Amino acid sequence: MEGYLHLSNGVKYKGDFAIEAKVKEVKGEIVFFTGMTGYQEVLTDPSYKDQIIVFTYPLIGNYGINKEDFESKQPHVAGVIVYESNSEAYHYQAEYSLQDYLNKWDIPMLTHVDTRSIVKNIRQSGSMPAVMTAEKEITSNTFSLKEDGKVAKVSDKNFKTYGQGEYHIVLVDFGKKESMLTALLERECKVTVVPYNTEFTSIKSLQPDGILLSNGPGDPKELEGILPTIKALITHYPTLGICLGHQLAALALGAETTKLSFGHRGANHPVMDRKKKRVIMSSQNHSYVVKEESLTATGCEARFYNLHDGSVEGLSHSMYPLQTVQFHPEANPGPSEGCYVFDEFIEDVKANNGRVFAYA
Repeated sequence: MEGYLHLSNGVKYKGDFAIEAKVKEVKGEIVFFTGMTGYQEVLTDPSYKDQIIVFTYPLIGNYGINKEDFESKQPHVAGVIVYESNSEAYHYQAEYSLQDYLNKWDIPMLTHVDTRSIVKNIRQSGSMPAVMTAEKEITSNTFSLKEDGKVAKVSDKNFKTYGQGEYHIVLVDFGKKESMLTALLERECKVTVVPYNTEFTSIKSLQPDGILLSNGPGDPKELEGILPTIKALITHYPTLGICLGHQLAALALGAETTKLSFGHRGANHPVMDRKKKRVIMSSQNHSYVVKEESLTATGCEARFYNLHDGSVEGLSHSMYPLQTVQFHPEANPGPSEGCYVFDEFIEDVKANNGRVFAYA
């Protein structure tokens, strides 16, 4: 069945809906992912909540969907666009084909679209509202999007504890990936996952040894109401911020964030670690970055830089045991060259030796 992708800048693309029975109109911010593999992790990453994802690799779906690589219990994207999708799955672990999995969750996929042209358009005009529909023509008011409240939709609603490790880490869930939890459990941690808006006193009562501020969707400035809690956590416990958690930590200490034109999404982004004087390849998924010029008087210093555009990819602090990264050290999908960030965090936890100490 014919389908159409309408971009808010007036450009239209024609394609085919992969599953006729599930054709429906969906809208969302359109973004692109440059990895050759990892579509299962992308679909189930809560940071992609309500976005339309364009996969740049021309053939998606060869190895199907398995039970091992989910980053959450369900997909979060609004829609999927590919040049070609394989309707079969060719891997011994596959439980579903990509099409069957999306069909199960009622997520439309548009195929036989010129994804190269779409990506060029996004790179020129920036990420923008888009609509997938069977209608050849739509009205301009169709593009209106409700962009707020995404974190509340994907954050756990209850406290949950995992593992019996020596170090107790509280993971503040803004839309965490399961592989972050796994990375902590593999490092002999007991992990308590708490909702994104949990009060400082409630977290303190858990007697954590450290704090992880997770990834998540949307604009970090929408969460200004919880910045005092984040600052209190930073000034009392060793803290690691990842992606949205990195941005929120920076905001809590007085820095500023801004939106990139089309963001960083892929499994092949080179990042410079100034401390170790080495370059790592990283997995990325974000639209917003910390403005380096706003770090003055925050005590933060840029440690990591994106070598494509020079944007800040991570911070350290002159006084607090705080480190943050914009990229995903847990990978999934992508390279795990940045996993030493978790090891450094655990070393900070060990050095603090369970003390609750207000630095400010």
